[in-house]
Amino acid sequence: MTHPKTVLFICKHNAGRSQLGAHLLTHLGDERLVAMSAGITPAETINPAVTATLHELGIDTSAAKPRAVTTEDLDAADVVVLMKPGLPLPGTVRGELVEWSFPDPTNWEADGVRELRDAIDTKVRGLAARLVN
Repeated sequence: MTHPKTVLFICKHNAGRSQLGAHLLTHLGDERLVAMSAGITPAETINPAVTATLHELGIDTSAAKPRAVTTEDLDAADVVVLMKPGLPLPGTVRGELVEWSFPDPTNWEADGVRELRDAIDTKVRGLAARLVN
């Protein structure tokens, strides 16, 4: 059996977009993929609207805490997904770099985040299919 591919999702605060990406990839349940998330300047907590929309899908976020991306994260990742293009990283990406452009949901209510969640889910499913085939 080959080792699983690690996908690192990065956004500015690791409270919204990157949390959505990592949780949605994990929710797919494919043992060939491991999801991580981090941020450039981490927030204190995950955006409550993001948490609420993930809970609607049965995804538990209680153990997730925003954290800063490290050079070790970049070294370990087979794929690094920037949820906003051009984020300043603390080192060089060793694996594949993917840049997506999603708006920052910092002050959004759950109704607005649902559309973002679904858009990220579509991209995550496409990435997962490409990585495991």
